[in-house]
Amino acid sequence: MELKQIPYREVKPRKTGITMVMDKGLSLRQAEDLVETAGHLVDFVKLGFGTSYVSMGVGEKVRLYQRHGIRVFAGGTLFEAFVVRGQAEDYFRYIDWIGLDAAEVSDGSMKMHHEEKCAYISRLSKNRMVLSEVGAKEADVVLDHQSWIRQMNGELAAGSSYVIGEARESGTVGIFESTGKADSSLIGDILAAVPSEKIIWEAPLKPQQVWFIKRIGPTVNLGNIAPADAVPLETLRLGLRGDTFFDVLPEELQHLKL
Repeated sequence: MELKQIPYREVKPRKTGITMVMDKGLSLRQAEDLVETAGHLVDFVKLGFGTSYVSMGVGEKVRLYQRHGIRVFAGGTLFEAFVVRGQAEDYFRYIDWIGLDAAEVSDGSMKMHHEEKCAYISRLSKNRMVLSEVGAKEADVVLDHQSWIRQMNGELAAGSSYVIGEARESGTVGIFESTGKADSSLIGDILAAVPSEKIIWEAPLKPQQVWFIKRIGPTVNLGNIAPADAVPLETLRLGLRGDTFFDVLPEELQHLKL
């Protein structure tokens, strides 16, 4: 039995309505539980920050995700940890060794010339999908709106398949204010200049996910989603939760809203 008037959702592999889940060190059994219940909803798994470097059995877990049509990449902080030590070549070997089919390039923890960042994107994009992250991880490092736009468009031109709007797992920096409230002015300016379908917005908190779905729609690309929130997020996209219940319904039913 199918509900009527449910938003259309592409099946995987999707180009819009992307859900990127953050794995901060799940065990293989926990990863199996995730793909059993939500594998059809998850497009990317990020092995958060440097967790892949210190976890056991990462390669086996990567292969599990990939068998369920989920691309896997290591958090950009690990990329930066190699680069800042002059070990970029070791990073390339590392992601090959654990079998990642995607890579994240970021500069949120260290200073890096944008031309250098784009060069890394261009090189990595020759043999795997690249996602690049824009925005600093520190609240006192603020980019003006034009810098966000220039960097995002530059990185897409360099070979990124998606650009990620930084928010950290806390959801209190980058595209969000320290209170967790969306920086609507910044986001509006970005949307006016960067293709929406090419942006993944980090939105770890439910109110942030609701805000983006209301602002952009059910096919907004969202990232840094906790594993336990993958299914609840899908209900928000489809209007099967009170927060977005009437957002997906036609005008003739709006009079029934409480």
